[in-house]
Amino acid sequence: MLKRIPEVLDCWFESGAMPYAQAHYPFENKAQFEAHFPADFIAEGLDQTRGWFYTLTILATALFDRPAFRNVVVNGLVLAEDGRKMSKRLKNYPDPSTMINQYGADALRLYLVNSPVVRAEDLRFSEAGVQELLRNLLIPLWNAYGFFVTYANVDGWVPASQTLNPEPSIRCENLLDRWIRSSLETLSANVTQAMDNYDLQNSVRPFVRFIEDLTNWYIRRSRRRFWKSQDDGDKSQAYETLYVVLLQLSKISAPFIPFTSEAIYRNLRTADMPDSVHLCDFPAGDSIRRDAVLERQMAAVMTVVALGRTLRSAHDLKVRQPLKTLHVACRNAELLASIGDLKDIILEELNVKDAQFRPHESDFATLRVKANFARLGPKLGPLVKKAAGVIAALKSEQVELLAAGESIPLTIEGQSLLLTVDDVIIEHMPREGSVVAAEGGIVVALDTALTPDLVEEGLAREFVSKLQNMRKTADLEVTQRIHVRYTGDDAVRAAVAKYREYITTETLSLSCEAVSGKPEGATDWDLNGHLCSMAFSEQS
Repeated sequence: MLKRIPEVLDCWFESGAMPYAQAHYPFENKAQFEAHFPADFIAEGLDQTRGWFYTLTILATALFDRPAFRNVVVNGLVLAEDGRKMSKRLKNYPDPSTMINQYGADALRLYLVNSPVVRAEDLRFSEAGVQELLRNLLIPLWNAYGFFVTYANVDGWVPASQTLNPEPSIRCENLLDRWIRSSLETLSANVTQAMDNYDLQNSVRPFVRFIEDLTNWYIRRSRRRFWKSQDDGDKSQAYETLYVVLLQLSKISAPFIPFTSEAIYRNLRTADMPDSVHLCDFPAGDSIRRDAVLERQMAAVMTVVALGRTLRSAHDLKVRQPLKTLHVACRNAELLASIGDLKDIILEELNVKDAQFRPHESDFATLRVKANFARLGPKLGPLVKKAAGVIAALKSEQVELLAAGESIPLTIEGQSLLLTVDDVIIEHMPREGSVVAAEGGIVVALDTALTPDLVEEGLAREFVSKLQNMRKTADLEVTQRIHVRYTGDDAVRAAVAKYREYITTETLSLSCEAVSGKPEGATDWDLNGHLCSMAFSEQS
């Protein structure tokens, strides 16, 4: 039975006495109290510092000449989306029960932990933010888990003892496997370090990035390894890698998305593992299993691909439309060579026929510079406008020096300035027939001219895309074979005839035949301006 004690001295004094009162010290538990004092950390809202934090410090100092805690985690205030304090009277907040029922507790939890509120800054709560996190992070993670489970069940794959406890000396042959396993160890180390430092937001950020790399790069690029019918060593290695990654990731993500992590873990665990992910040791990261060189190499390749995709999107160049050439320039010779070593990945990701690698971008772009006012303003004050004119008039040789990381001495109305690449904004002006983008010392350009052969292949790829959409809409099993019938103009027929083997392989089609009239139950599609009607029947 609990009963109220009427003798209350002061609520802040009593809360400040928490480290001692909870152990009924000094009346008992002396050894236990001394072994756990001061506390590893305390956590409270910013509005509580003047009460609880200060009283804790005053009492601990007076009694023991020590602080009451080693670390403090302070969260800011969670405000309504309009910036005002959340109020029951105003009802300017979404109902918590509705939020959890609609988006899940994990989405709400991760949204808050991955926000400025854990750095003692205010947060304007946004339901759209929770929804976006669910859509862009948790659903892709669940889909990655679902992808693995679906194909593992189809092939009857189960983990072996070597899968669960691989020796550090055993190396995967597949480049993607080596990269994602190394990235997993880096993730473990980074999250552990941030959590040891009580830095909540920086413990979440690498976890968020890893999920993007896992779903949008590793699994997407490895799909064919799971799809192929032959059960060879590469396919088995893909299963082993994805299994280990998902299992370890469930442990790393457990503090941030406990329910999702538990569901994934409990379905992947074997009988000799703890019953719950929350009973497992936290992965600390193994430096022996890391390949930092490969991680840097893949990061650079992903930058090239991201720039190429940005160019396609900005200039309305569909990803399914093949292009002739990609140009990559980087003044770091070692980095450029490492990017070139993974040329085949870049070609496939960006759907280009060839890639050229150069130390300078002068063959496909012209450099132009303008002043970086944010950097030069504090240095030059009122002279910054004069400097901007001088910088815009720099000769091409001087611009090349800046781009290469060299400094250029300038004199602006008697004031000397050593101009660096950080003081300017370098723009890359594309040559005719190409588009250019740059980031982090890497410059890429795409040739935009389309030949008849490229146009024809683009039609075939559009045909595959539409047929895959139809398979998805029909909710076919991933292994279901089909027979395809279609109608289309001469261009569509020519493209399908030329790329028939590619089309049937990609769509698991046993046949793909043109018919004279519109097939029964067909769906109409626009393939880059060409009308096409498709229908399929399942193999009995």
